[in-house]
Amino acid sequence: MNIKLVPGNSAGTVTSFYVQQLKSEGNSWDEVDMEFLGNTSGDPYVLHTNIFTKGMGNREQQFYLWFDPTTDFHTYSITWNPAHIVLVVDKKPIREYRNVDPNNNVPYPRDQPMKLYGSLWNADDWATRGGSVKTDWSKAPFTASFNNYTADGCVYANGASSCPDKTAPWYSSELIDGDDLKQMQWVQKNYMIYNYCDDSNRFHGSLPAECGRKN
Repeated sequence: MNIKLVPGNSAGTVTSFYVQQLKSEGNSWDEVDMEFLGNTSGDPYVLHTNIFTKGMGNREQQFYLWFDPTTDFHTYSITWNPAHIVLVVDKKPIREYRNVDPNNNVPYPRDQPMKLYGSLWNADDWATRGGSVKTDWSKAPFTASFNNYTADGCVYANGASSCPDKTAPWYSSELIDGDDLKQMQWVQKNYMIYNYCDDSNRFHGSLPAECGRKN
């Protein structure tokens, strides 16, 4: 998906690109988020990513971007297959969440179909500086633009999923390595500003199980 974000004072707004199960509720909730947190003029956007599975999120990683996302379209994509989830910005992987445990002790969204959504919404209770900066409605309308959406995937219909080509690159890709791994490490070293796996205080000294598995 190509997205151009809200220019100027976008504080309090969130532009979202995400996949979510068809009915999101309770302990079956699965979702993969790319959310762009607006800010005051001159301050950078924050790309807020999160992964929910079996009703639980709290897997946030946040990034600054290495370009101005308001002046032109940039490409954002989500790969979700049996091996991993990969979030990509302009062909650079920024985050990988691995399906590392076949016994499902480390949760992974594997049991139900998901649908892709795009949205622009008001979240000034938390989006900008923890909610301390509110949406300035005098700056409305706020406009984000989406185009060139493409998808490759299994087709869900009549209660069943059909995957006609399991050799397709999106389906058969395994864990990130080589040049892709180097690019992801570069992004995370230079532009990651929060990683839940580094926040031991939040989890009272006991990090989630996947944090020891290079997620």
